[in-house]
Formats: sequence, structure tokens, C-alpha cells
Amino acid sequence: MDIDKAVATQLANIEKRTGKSIADLSSLVRSSGLAKHGEIVAMLKRDLGMGHGDANTLAHVARRADEPAPAADADPLDAIYVGAKAVLRPIHEALITHIRGFGAFDVAPKKDYVSLRRKKQFATIGPATKSEVEIGLNSKKGSVGANFAKLPPGGMCQFKTRIASVDSVDDALIEAIRVAFDEAG
Repeated sequence: MDIDKAVATQLANIEKRTGKSIADLSSLVRSSGLAKHGEIVAMLKRDLGMGHGDANTLAHVARRADEPAPAADADPLDAIYVGAKAVLRPIHEALITHIRGFGAFDVAPKKDYVSLRRKKQFATIGPATKSEVEIGLNSKKGSVGANFAKLPPGGMCQFKTRIASVDSVDDALIEAIRVAFDEAG
């Protein structure tokens, strides 16, 4: 099922049940003065008799409406490496610089990381904590080395590791990423 379509259907049903437009409901949320998601959900359930699912969805929509839209030319890394995680961006950029040397690939930004793809995803890179960048790899090999831990089957990646400095972007790490890059191609 298409998630965007499901959310649109849910929002249309909220409008029918409440007799108010999403814009009016979002205005109600803004005028409440509440900022925390949980407080907004509780208010919508209490004051409008909404079920948890509807209140949760509406709270997300109303809060997102207050956020400025990203500029068309905005760098997606600006949203990923923000606040305390901004200090990790040089690690990300060092990794990408090395990977670009392998050849062509696509970068698909996600909310908290980027997915690196050729014919299929070969790696993910993003902040795991305020002090570490996590690298996930997809490889058919039993081990890729470079301190990568093997993950249980069925996940987004088969291996992952975390690094805390640009100095950790060493030959062994780059070679492990190269293995996954070559297999994806």
C-alpha cells in the first residue's frame, strides 16, 4: 500500500469525522500553544474525541506545517548533520570522497542517513549518535573486515560499524566499502 495515499485517506476521514478541514485543525493545534507531540496528541484525544491513530497523524501533519519547506537546492546533509551531530559531517564527507573514487553511484537521502546505490543499495551512512557515524554495508561475503559486525538476516544491511573520527576512515574501512560497491554493480 502507498503510505502517502493511506495518510491522505486518513486525513480525509478525520475531516469527515470532525467536520473541520485539516487547515482548521492545524490552526487549532497551533493556537493551543502546545509544542510537544505527546501533549498535542493528548489534547486532540481529549478535546475532539479522536482515536490515538488519528490524533497522532494530525499532530505530525500540524507540526510539519509549521516547519519551513526546504529550499529546492538544499543539501540533504544539512538536515542530517544538524545540532550536536554537525561535528560528524567531515567524517561523512571523507567517506563519500573515497567512495566517489570507485565510480558512479546514486545517493538517496533518507531522514537520518543516506543510502548509496548502484543497481542495488551497497551502503548507508549517517550519524548513529552525537559522536559516531554508522556505516551499513550489503555484501554476500561472510565477513567484510574493518571491524564490521555481521547483522541478523532480513535487515536493511548485512554488516555495520561505527566510527568517531576522520582518522578512522582508513584503508581497511575503504576496502570493505569497495567490496560492497563492486557487488552492487
